[in-house]
Order: sequence, then C-alpha cells, then structure tokens
Amino acid sequence: MTPAEIDQAVAPHGLFAMGHAGTRILIGTDRQWWDIFRHSPEFEDGAKNPVDRWSKRILNALADQAGATAHFPSDGPPYAPFIAWAMATGRFWQSPTGMMIHDRAGLMISIRGALEFATPFDDAVAGTSPCDICLDRPCVNACPVDALSDAQAYDVPACKAYLDTPDGLTCMTGGCHVRRVCPVSQAFDRPEAQSAFHMKAFVG
Repeated sequence: MTPAEIDQAVAPHGLFAMGHAGTRILIGTDRQWWDIFRHSPEFEDGAKNPVDRWSKRILNALADQAGATAHFPSDGPPYAPFIAWAMATGRFWQSPTGMMIHDRAGLMISIRGALEFATPFDDAVAGTSPCDICLDRPCVNACPVDALSDAQAYDVPACKAYLDTPDGLTCMTGGCHVRRVCPVSQAFDRPEAQSAFHMKAFVG
C-alpha cells in the first residue's frame, strides 16, 4: 500500500497518515476522531485506558487487512522510539517549547500507532518546520508557569500544580494554552472536548 492508500483506509476512523519513513507510517487523530471515539465501546465502558484500547482494536484490524504489523506508544517497556520515528518522516520538528510540532496538526499531536510493512516506502520529501516562518512565536511565552522551554526539561510538577488552581481551569477545559496559541494548531481545529479529555487523563 502507498501512504495515500493508507491515509484513505484510516480516514473513516478519524485518523490520518502523519508521515512515513523506511517501512513505517505513523497514524494519528484527525479533527473527526473525537466524534467517532466518544461513541465507541471503549469510551462508554468506563474501563481504564480507553484511547489505547480503541487504538489497538482499530489499528490491529487495519494491520491484519494490510499485511502490516502495528506498534503502539503505550506498549512497553521497552517502548518503541516513536519520537525518533516521527522526526525521521520530515513532517515533525522540535518547536521552541521543546514539544514536537507537526506540519498539519501543529502542537495538537496525538500519534495512535505505527504500521510497519515488509517493503520500505518511497522516501518522502522533507518539509520545513512551520516554526521557521512563524514570526511571532506565541508559544514561547504562553505557559503561565514557564513549564516548557527548549532550554530545560518539561517541568511536569509545575504544570500539574498550576492545573490544580482556579487559574488552571482554562487549560483543563480547553487544552494546554501553549498548544492552543500555535497558529498551525488553530488551523487544525481540534475539538476542545477532546483536549479536555486528554488533560484530565494527564492530571490523573
């Protein structure tokens, strides 16, 4: 299968092909994913890890149909090197915040898995990071507690402490402010309800 054919095959599930390199193609959530997922048995059954379970059900079935092997970020340890796989596609880059940015999803990246085939894909043409042409770079100063910076590791305790305050409610209900101010993220237009769902899972 070609990357375009895989993109067509995953689209009915609210997914899209985020990039490929070598024998692997990364699959992530598109704008339509939330409406599909929230009506799934995994969302409705109340059991743990609904997104991971949904991803495995869908992508394992697609892998079987396509003669591929599915890999998932949640499997491990050892964990598959999804960040390295993403960067190798030429469609992901490190943003000024230290988080990865994607040419289409911006900072709203949700990689649900990778499909690995026996035959390598044709090499993709590497793109240019959208951060290189973003003059304002609003993400740099967007975090109210400076939890994100390319000069330091992500300060998870500071982030979670802020989210547990009244001021943090906006991030909890609408998604991380840093991710939301990115112009590419805004064009991607991920539903706020999806961002809130991920934030709730992040806080635990």
